[in-house]
Amino acid sequence: MKIRSITANVPMVPRMSENPAELVPELAEVSAALFKVTGNGSVPRSTISLVQLRAGQIVGSTYLTVLHTGFLRKAGESEERITSVASWQDSPYFSGAERAALALVEAVLQPSASGERVSDELYAQAAEHYEAKALATLMFAIGQVNFFIPVALIAKPVPGRLFTDPWK
Repeated sequence: MKIRSITANVPMVPRMSENPAELVPELAEVSAALFKVTGNGSVPRSTISLVQLRAGQIVGSTYLTVLHTGFLRKAGESEERITSVASWQDSPYFSGAERAALALVEAVLQPSASGERVSDELYAQAAEHYEAKALATLMFAIGQVNFFIPVALIAKPVPGRLFTDPWK
């Protein structure tokens, strides 16, 4: 495996030249269903976007980070909130519910020294802020971004291009 120098220029072309959604058109139905599930209104769209931005940061995907940052900006989120997602633990810009959601996505995506990623304590903290449907929706929102992480890391769509067309 060749490792890129940290001073190397990163090309602004996708790794995969064809859009995976065009290669596998069945994806459209799955993707639409995931967006419908997460958009059921039980969790604020801003919270879902914050969680998905954090997921992109954790896995090191510039595409997902830029995409979800853009969604948050379009939704009117402040630059302070957007930029402090990476350091949310000591940021004053997040509610208890948002902190619980960010802690959940981190627990799911990062290994735990104790073995169990989502502890009973973390689940209880999240359940204090979210009723059952909202907690399930949050769980599916984390799953939704996880569904697209392989596309972002393997196909490497171009960051900053339209969500619908990062392959041109």
